[in-house]
Amino acid sequence: MSRRLKPLSQQTIVITGASSGIGLATAQAAALEGAKLVLAARDEASLKKIVQEIESHGGEAIHVVADVGERKQVQAIADRALERFGGFDTWVNDAGVSIYGHLEDVSDEDHHRLFDTNFWGVVYGSQIALKHLRANGGALVNLGSVASDMSLPLQGMYSASKHAIKGFTDALRLELEEQHAPVSVTLIKPTSIATPFAQHAKNYLDREPTLPPPLYKPDDVAQAILYAATHPVRDIYVGGAGKVMTTLNKNFPSVMDKVGSGMMTRMQMRDESAHPRADSLAHAGSDGEVEGDYPDRHPRHSLYTPISRHPLMAGVVIAAAGAAAAAMLQGRHRHM
Repeated sequence: MSRRLKPLSQQTIVITGASSGIGLATAQAAALEGAKLVLAARDEASLKKIVQEIESHGGEAIHVVADVGERKQVQAIADRALERFGGFDTWVNDAGVSIYGHLEDVSDEDHHRLFDTNFWGVVYGSQIALKHLRANGGALVNLGSVASDMSLPLQGMYSASKHAIKGFTDALRLELEEQHAPVSVTLIKPTSIATPFAQHAKNYLDREPTLPPPLYKPDDVAQAILYAATHPVRDIYVGGAGKVMTTLNKNFPSVMDKVGSGMMTRMQMRDESAHPRADSLAHAGSDGEVEGDYPDRHPRHSLYTPISRHPLMAGVVIAAAGAAAAAMLQGRHRHM
């Protein structure tokens, strides 16, 4: 099976969730590389502004207003790409949202709405993209999370949706392998990224939500996505801390449960009362920003993610970090 992926300068890339955060960072980075862009989200005002900015710098982009939880609207994204550019080479399923709150406190309606966007948006995007990619070749890039491999208290249904995305993506990859389809399928697994994620989430807590440290730059995820658009790779972790945490969770699950149950809850709440918010669970956001508001966190670039492109070096780094963290956890466990 041939998976010859084009250079970015020769690609048309579809990005959902493109009006802010990772999607916007990816659009900006891809435009700098000369890619043509089809940007989709629910926030039309932000999309128009982003397209104008890209075009003002000599790039080429169009926007499509779409809710990825509706198959017909996702089909409209593909139809517009075919109409304007004759197709696409990479499809990025990025749209997503979260809910902060204990599982039993969150309404069924909100749980269903989260899955419509996070999971079914990926399913619809993947299936519709493959109608074109199977025949023409290219890359499908799905946004999972470290929460695809471990779960977070207070974001239980978000974690469930990311586990589901991993299961779907892995099964899809196997089926495409069996069919000898010329399509690369990559799952990106970011850890805490300094996007407007927490500000866009619906909040059931009485305190302002945040992300657990360390916090990484959105551009790190954008670069991982663009790497997947040009290199057939199975999955990419963004942020060494996420890779270490998921490795520890796999090898020391009981210890991680005890350590994480209280610690992870505390690290996802600011020491201040919840702010009034217009969340983006059921309605479009309206900020059009790459980075969010984290006054108690200082975003940094991931050293691990670029190294991960060289498996031997990445293995040495993670083994050393994992051994140090495991020793610390075992020490804490003995004193519990």
